[in-house]
Amino acid sequence: MNTTKNLNRRTFLKSTATLAIATPFLLPSKVWSAEIKPSDRLNLGFIGLGTQGRGLMEGFLSKKETQTLAVCDVDTTRRENARKIVEAFYAKKAPAGSYKGCTPYTDFRELLARKDIDAVVIATPDRWHALIGIAAARAGKDIYCEKPLTESIHQARALVSAVRENDRVFQTGSMQRSSKEFRTACELTQNGRIGKISRVEVYVGGPGVPCDLPAEKDEPGLDWNMWLGPAPLRPYHSELSPRGVHKHFPNWRNYREYGGGMVTDWGAHHFDIAQWGLGMDESGPAEIIPADKPDAQSGVHFTYANGIEVFHSPKEHDPKAGDGIWFYGSDGKIHVNRGKFAFWFGSEQKAESPANCDAVAAEYLTGDAKRLYKSDDHKTDWLSCVRSRKRPICDVEIGAHTVIVCHLVNLAYYHGQKMKWNPKAFQFIDGTGDPAWLDVNYREPWKLV
Repeated sequence: MNTTKNLNRRTFLKSTATLAIATPFLLPSKVWSAEIKPSDRLNLGFIGLGTQGRGLMEGFLSKKETQTLAVCDVDTTRRENARKIVEAFYAKKAPAGSYKGCTPYTDFRELLARKDIDAVVIATPDRWHALIGIAAARAGKDIYCEKPLTESIHQARALVSAVRENDRVFQTGSMQRSSKEFRTACELTQNGRIGKISRVEVYVGGPGVPCDLPAEKDEPGLDWNMWLGPAPLRPYHSELSPRGVHKHFPNWRNYREYGGGMVTDWGAHHFDIAQWGLGMDESGPAEIIPADKPDAQSGVHFTYANGIEVFHSPKEHDPKAGDGIWFYGSDGKIHVNRGKFAFWFGSEQKAESPANCDAVAAEYLTGDAKRLYKSDDHKTDWLSCVRSRKRPICDVEIGAHTVIVCHLVNLAYYHGQKMKWNPKAFQFIDGTGDPAWLDVNYREPWKLV
């Protein structure tokens, strides 16, 4: 299966030399199943093989309707480790017990230039998402991209435009939408089962901070210039890009030059559920109010045009209350987080765990109740939509609206100003805000086009 449009290799490699791409060895169909022919499998490439990217790659390897042909990472050890994982997986299924069909790359543009790759999975740091995603869409690839979707509001809109113009299927990695507890919570709120909602509390960590890390020795095997990409030039530090194969999530995400702190990192999950539960997937805040103190880590809140308030609450608060997302309505309240689901109707608690979701649905979501898009697996949902050409549960537009909310919250922390926002025009209004805040600076030669 190949949905790639014709492309000029120079579009991606520009001044770099044209590279010869070896034809991959395809496993015979009987190795996979009698139902899936080699020509029907989705050929995948993976860009970014840190902890998250490696986990995604291993998850997709188990999907028999896919075949991984290429991996890309700026760190030699991570790149080679990913290649070995792929080839060892397929070697177990190969008749001769060996397999050499996964090509490693340092530069994502070389991977995107391959016409035999149908789709890509992007799990790089945030600042790369839009640049790689736009290039992938223009190369005719379908895309699964990790959250937070982009590093700026302008990037979010540019990425949506590229995906739509090139008719690509795009799944944002805000995978809580594929969990029953979050879907049930949002069905209850959208159907008015807790009455008129007045406020939502979202518990995630604070905004990004400026990077002040000292210089460390730049070890061989890492293309540090490529790791930085469009971000400001600075010396290497292992906290930003730990060398080799590691199992944690590196701290680059907490620095403003490379991420948006936990407001974007976890906010892309929890603010996403707030948007879903309020039926605001196609909209956003109307006003954003800063915190009371200049260096606050929580306290920003925003309002929608209908008057509902959403509060960024501290990640570490009353342990008895529980983090995650709280919806408060005139007739009840809902608390939801990963592996947690609680529902009160009036003062009576009707559910205390995700195990109660089906019983709650049977009682409160009957008849003509609105039911939301059901996905039980984020990866499978994307693969199914690639074949049907339908939009997946967390389409690029949804991911864009969610990350815009996250960026607006951060801008309130960074600048300490009240902002009024037009969520349809994606503009500050009434003399508030600054259009320059809508994008980030790009280090040459990188730019958003």
